Amino acid sequence: MTAKATINSQRLLERLDRFAEIGATAGGGVNRQALTMLDRQARLLLAKLAEARGFGVFQDPVANLFIRRSGRDEGAPPLLIGSHLDSQPSGGRFDGALGTLTAFEVLESLEDAGVQTERPVEVVAWMNEEGCRFAPGCMGSSAFAAGAIPLEWPGIIATDGARFEDELRETLAALPRAAMRNLGFPAHSYLEVHIEQGPSLEKENIPIGIVTGIQGTRWLEVTVSGQTAHAGTTALTYRRDPLHAMVSALERLYASIMPADDRARFTVGRIMVEPGAVNAIPQMARCTIDIRHPDTSEIDRLSVMAEQFFGEGAAAERCQVSFRQTFDMPPANFPPKVLEALDRAAAKAGLATKSMLSGAFHDALFVNRVAPSAMIFVPCRDGLSHNEAEYTSPDHVVSGARMLLLATAEILDSDI
Repeated sequence: MTAKATINSQRLLERLDRFAEIGATAGGGVNRQALTMLDRQARLLLAKLAEARGFGVFQDPVANLFIRRSGRDEGAPPLLIGSHLDSQPSGGRFDGALGTLTAFEVLESLEDAGVQTERPVEVVAWMNEEGCRFAPGCMGSSAFAAGAIPLEWPGIIATDGARFEDELRETLAALPRAAMRNLGFPAHSYLEVHIEQGPSLEKENIPIGIVTGIQGTRWLEVTVSGQTAHAGTTALTYRRDPLHAMVSALERLYASIMPADDRARFTVGRIMVEPGAVNAIPQMARCTIDIRHPDTSEIDRLSVMAEQFFGEGAAAERCQVSFRQTFDMPPANFPPKVLEALDRAAAKAGLATKSMLSGAFHDALFVNRVAPSAMIFVPCRDGLSHNEAEYTSPDHVVSGARMLLLATAEILDSDI
């Protein structure tokens, strides 16, 4: 298979340029948010390209789009390869689209070479990975893994006021040529190419990252309640300052979590105080906490640490503290047999690799719950992503595509 099929570099790079025109921004990026008219245009273009090659085109009730190349055994669960087509509001042209179009190039390369695979290979473009217009993210892959659309999703309202149920219906209707299939079906395995969204591969001059897993993520909302009072007349002895309690706890957490474990991530993304007057001690201080780690037990331990430090800080200020968990995503560890197949593919391609964890969650996290999955990272300049300046060099694009083609062959020939 690998002796016959080769990546058409020019075709792949031209496809990336063509899709980047859909939702192009003045700063060179892409604004193609999920379930918008622009998203529908990208889906339609991919479907037309697929039909021109004689591939089957399908969608499911949550608007995941599938491009199928048949195998000898049509009843065998397909190997899925792909990513997503939606973007951030001021996103780049590679996040998501690179993985989807690289996967489509693999399908075309197999077709060009007349390679017949034992099982079908399908490209998938998952619906709403980004989660910026409709939250949560990874809607399509999580619904696929669950086999159902959560009851609360139809009523979700977008940042622009649109209703999820309406936009989903319009998106499905915009692609009548795609045959409808059930939500969730047996898949043999899943591979996804993605830009790293960090600087390590570029800085270490390594073309391929083999992703061994995805960190778990937990979001906490912490509220510290004190007593508002006059800034000028209230001495230290009489103050019940919730912001002081919060800052003290955060200082200890910043000093304790990431310096002690290079796999841990601790981020405070939002702080709010009330009443917010320049000359008043706050009545309330609230912040968000984002904890990430590849080990669920460690996420639990760090959450307990946060509660302890905030409790001690609040007690010192004679304040009260409460916690609310707003998001909890367990980590994914990709199966060793899939990772071994990626190692073999990289060796055949002569590509240097680095084993790495993903700090961001991707569709592969959810698909891994129902099919053995893994990810391939390629470098991006300065680690920038979710940014109009996002850039991956043509050499790295092509290396990622070669890696995916060889990995596809290894997976198809393995006993996974």
